[in-house]
Amino acid sequence: MNRSNFSLRRAALAAGLAAAAAASSTAALAAGDDLAAAEWDAPFVFNMVRSPGLASSPACVVNAKGRVSIQKVGEAEEMTVQLQGLPANTEFDLFVLSVPNFPFGMGWYQGDMKTDWQGKARQKFIGRFNKETFSLAIGNSVPAPHVHDSPFPDASATPLTPPVHQYHLGLWFNSPADAQKAGCPGAVTPFNGEHNAGVQVLNTSNFPDLAGPLKRVK
Repeated sequence: MNRSNFSLRRAALAAGLAAAAAASSTAALAAGDDLAAAEWDAPFVFNMVRSPGLASSPACVVNAKGRVSIQKVGEAEEMTVQLQGLPANTEFDLFVLSVPNFPFGMGWYQGDMKTDWQGKARQKFIGRFNKETFSLAIGNSVPAPHVHDSPFPDASATPLTPPVHQYHLGLWFNSPADAQKAGCPGAVTPFNGEHNAGVQVLNTSNFPDLAGPLKRVK
């Protein structure tokens, strides 16, 4: 075999080995991608519906709808809430609740949402939105910050409260005046930061009282 043919064969062998290595790396990368994808849970998606408490107000936000997606993010959850069919450029308050309808049980203030000119809104929240979501107070009559006096004064002490799970969501008008402009009742409720919100607009009463949607998130 002359030197020229030997060199060509060496070059072909090297190219073959390089191709095999590349193919092996690609396969390993693909396997790694599949593994990484398998580690991500699919988001849990559900709807919010018009509050049954508005049944006696047929002209009030008749097209209101909500759609919620909860995605695991490490040791917490990312909850995306989308709204439509609401008054334009209006503020609302989102709460996590024990039960969706009055008297709501235990609730905590999750955050604010504001609609655009089309009456739509979209907001992401990071927190604990799964079957372990709960509130508690292990001591009776523990002093509590007293910030607001009216129309729903803050408690000056925390009552003893065993763990209470909260698996539902509720959305309120931030202002009774905005609610009235939308053809809704003008009642004042404590469901905003100043405890002077309007009526509930949407909730998750499309799920059983004791098995709200957050309970389905593992």
